[in-house]
Amino acid sequence: MIPGVRKAVLSASPYVPGKTVEEVQRELGLEKIVKLGSNENPWGPFPAARAAMAEEIGRLNTYPDVSFRELKGLIARQFGLEPGWVALSHGAEGMLQTLGKVFLDPGDEVVLPKGTYGLYREISLVMGAVLREIPLGEDFSMDMAEMNKAITGKTKLVWLNNPNNPTGLALHPDQVEDFVRALPEGTWAVLDEAYGEFAAPGSMPGTKALLEEGRNIVAVRTFSKAWGLAGARIGYALARPELVTVIDTVSEPFNANRTAIAGASAALRADGEAFRTALDAIVSERERVSRALAAMGLRVLPSSTNFIFFTLPLDASEVSRMLLERGVIVRPCGGWGFPRSIRVTVGTAEDNSFFLEALSQVLAERKGERE
Repeated sequence: MIPGVRKAVLSASPYVPGKTVEEVQRELGLEKIVKLGSNENPWGPFPAARAAMAEEIGRLNTYPDVSFRELKGLIARQFGLEPGWVALSHGAEGMLQTLGKVFLDPGDEVVLPKGTYGLYREISLVMGAVLREIPLGEDFSMDMAEMNKAITGKTKLVWLNNPNNPTGLALHPDQVEDFVRALPEGTWAVLDEAYGEFAAPGSMPGTKALLEEGRNIVAVRTFSKAWGLAGARIGYALARPELVTVIDTVSEPFNANRTAIAGASAALRADGEAFRTALDAIVSERERVSRALAAMGLRVLPSSTNFIFFTLPLDASEVSRMLLERGVIVRPCGGWGFPRSIRVTVGTAEDNSFFLEALSQVLAERKGERE
């Protein structure tokens, strides 16, 4: 134990990211490596974003416009809102951290599902909050009725990842909207929609309507996934203007960097066609890979994201290790409490086929060992 460090900090666990290509190259010395473990978009950055970021490098000696006026306006327009309803951050994670600081006092309760994005748990613990974790159903879905029952007079935040990571499942819009409208006055829902662009049209809740009704909701999104800017670290929240003012006050000054702002702004202005082409390709490949996994006899969940969650008759960590030896990085889900499940990112058609062939080899090898 380090003297002076807060007890709440010591109760949290470090975030464990997926392996990088560089790590695997150092460890195994492989020439071909397919990275399908971190839900990155292989088509990004898109052309206009790439050009704008390159041009912005010459201005990195100066701070960005602290009002982020242009980017806030472009984001707001996507949702039919005014710029004052938008707050920016270093990736969605930066916004989630800020929201923890905004809302949570020691002893406050938070409600969240088990088997969801792990940062919610760690943010809450660091702030001294008490966790109320609700198990997923046998079909891996969130039990919204049980989550509603878990709310007490001490509940300050409800964390909802929709679509959910790592399962890829999306809640029906009515489930989210009814849940939010039933929240007590002092309880807020953080709706993390990092993968929202990959969901079927019309399948996401009406965030704009909920906000304009004055409901206690903050919607968090990112440019990391569908917009292909994971390394730029740019995210945002949609919230009532008075809450945006509080978020901006709590956030660090200049909490988005120049290249990220330039890339995100250019993407929204001029990369719409490239964005839609990539999105169509991801959705098409998602369905192809899901069918191929199901044909192997594996349990595959219907995904509303850029990844697929599937369950094996074997230990997922061992299968992931064997895939890694063949040059494929995936994410075993034991850390989420699913020791026989794997999350695999939807990559290019070539990379996905490489993964499917490698998995087929692994399953055949393990079958032969058991016979």
